Amino acid sequence: MALGTALAIVVALAFASVAYLLVVRRVYRLSGSRPEPRMARTHDGWEIAVHHRPPGRRRFREPVLLCHGLATNHLNFDFSPPYSLAHALAEAGFEVYSLDWRGAGDSRPPKGRGRFDFDADDLIEHDAPAVLDLVLGLTEARELFWVGHSLGGLVGYAVLGGAEAKRVRGLCVLGAPVYFHYPRWLALLMRACTWLAWPIAFRQRLLSQACAPFVGHLTLPLSDVLVNPKAIVPKVLRSIYANLIDSMGYRLLRQLDDWTRHDRFCSRDAKTDYRARLADVTRPVLVLGGTQDGLAPPAAIKAQAALLGSADKTVMLFGRDNGDVLEYGHGDLLFGQGAPREVYPRIVSWVAERATRLEG
Repeated sequence: MALGTALAIVVALAFASVAYLLVVRRVYRLSGSRPEPRMARTHDGWEIAVHHRPPGRRRFREPVLLCHGLATNHLNFDFSPPYSLAHALAEAGFEVYSLDWRGAGDSRPPKGRGRFDFDADDLIEHDAPAVLDLVLGLTEARELFWVGHSLGGLVGYAVLGGAEAKRVRGLCVLGAPVYFHYPRWLALLMRACTWLAWPIAFRQRLLSQACAPFVGHLTLPLSDVLVNPKAIVPKVLRSIYANLIDSMGYRLLRQLDDWTRHDRFCSRDAKTDYRARLADVTRPVLVLGGTQDGLAPPAAIKAQAALLGSADKTVMLFGRDNGDVLEYGHGDLLFGQGAPREVYPRIVSWVAERATRLEG
C-alpha cells in the first residue's frame, strides 16, 4: 500500500510539473508573426535551423545572418518587437536569417548522434559553411553580413580568419570577448557549470522556464552576470526566461572552460589560434560592448579591436558615460529598455552604409 501511494504521488507531481510548464509557455508565448524555418545540412549530417524574416521590400542585395550565443537560440535576435533586431533589419529592407546552432532551438542531430555531442570547432567548421551556403543560395547573393552575440561573435571572428571570409561582407559582434581575464569567482562559476554538465549537458532550460513567473519579482543569484535585471522590463525578462534559454553541452562548456583557464581563443587541439588570426581579418568590423558587461568588459572590447587587421573597424561602448539611458550588461545590448532606440539603429546604419543598394 505504501509503495502504491508513493508511486501515485510521484505520478501526480510529474503531471503537475508538466502542466505547470505548459501553462508557463502559453502565458509567456511570443507575440507577432514568427519567421519561416529552413534547414541547412552540414557535412557531418546535422540539420541547422535557419529562420527567415523577409523585408516588406528588399532594398539591399546582401542578407544579414544573426548568430546567437551560448545557452540561447534564434530568439536572441528574433524576439517580440520592439526587442527584435531581426524586425529592425527587415524593416530597413534586409533579408534576415536567424540561426539555431547545433544543440539549440530547432536544429537536429543525425541519427545516432547526441544532441550535445559538439564543441565550438564544430560550429566553425561545419555549421557556419552550411548556413552560408543556404542563405547565399536562397538570396542569390555573393556575400552576407554576419551579426553575432557573444559566442556567435566569436564564431564570426574565426570564420573571418579562415577560408570562408570571402563570403562575409562585414561582421558585427556584440559582447564577444577574445580575452578572458575574469575575476576568480567568475572563472570558478564557469567551471562549476562545466561540472554540472558532465557527462552530457547542463539542462537548465526547464529550470529557466519554471522560474520565469517569478523573475522580475525577485532577483535570482548571479543573474547580473548575463543581464542587468534593472535594465530590462520585468515582463520582457519573464518572457526571456520562458522562451530564450537553452541547455549547454558538456563538450562545448569544457572547451570554453579551457579558454577561460588559459586565456586563449583556439581550436580544441590548440593548434589553431583564432585570436592570432584576427590580424588577417580585412573585412569591415563593428565591435559593440556594454560598460557593465562582466563577460566582455570594455577593456576586452577595445583590445580585440586593436588586433583586427581591417582598415574599416569601429568600436561602440554603450553606457551612461556615453550618453545612453542605462549601463548596458551582456544581454542588455539586445534586451535593455534603451536597446531598440540606442543599439539597434547603430547596427542597422552601419550595415546599410556598407551594403549594396538595389535600384528601383
